Amino acid sequence: MNAKFLEAATEAAQAAGGFLRAHFGGVLNVDANEAHDIKLELDRRTQHLIEGLLLGRFPDHCVLGEEGRAGDASAEYEWIVDPIDGTVNYFYGIPHFCVSIALRRAGDILAGAIYDPMRDELWAAETNGPATLNGKEIRVSSRTVLSDAVVTVGFSKSAESIANGLPVFEKLLREVKKCRMMGSAALDLAYVSCGRLDAYVESQISIWDIAAGKLIVERAGGSIRLSEHPTIPDKLSIVASSGRIDLGI
Repeated sequence: MNAKFLEAATEAAQAAGGFLRAHFGGVLNVDANEAHDIKLELDRRTQHLIEGLLLGRFPDHCVLGEEGRAGDASAEYEWIVDPIDGTVNYFYGIPHFCVSIALRRAGDILAGAIYDPMRDELWAAETNGPATLNGKEIRVSSRTVLSDAVVTVGFSKSAESIANGLPVFEKLLREVKKCRMMGSAALDLAYVSCGRLDAYVESQISIWDIAAGKLIVERAGGSIRLSEHPTIPDKLSIVASSGRIDLGI
């Protein structure tokens, strides 16, 4: 059963990615230009495309995405979608963004796909199978020494997130080989899953940013630590790593 769900996730991610690639570098309509974020009309169009593909195959499911919810909100199966993870990068013409799609049932992620349309890279996993990149099995980094590690630290648009993240960033900056801030949580997780990064840390993130990546990292042998934000509903903090290094956080 999960194979059918994974097939649907990967096909929808690739279709949405192709749509984004076709519009990359073109004129974009902005719905909201916030202090540290941008909402594009293309975000909504891309999510509607994904909703149509998924609900067309599974009409009794629902879709929860960054741009809202579609389908039966009480459904047993819930697709979790980020139509453009890395919207600011996309808007500024930086070719580092992706589509993230996962399926959740009773709190468990059953299948997940992350697609980078600019590099034509597709990460995928289901609960009982390996994590893959373009169909080939992947594993997390084998590095065990913190000073050899490359990590990424994310910051959301709130002042609280910045205040919480800066001490972590400073600590890691002094201890690891390199710190990176790349602008796409889902791709950060994808990169951890295949060993390009050793860890990804962020104190305030939404479920649609990390649902697919969480499963992919775990199926690649990595470690995920999630905790709910103490005051902001539906926000999470995440520490994702290979599980072979001690970040000390």
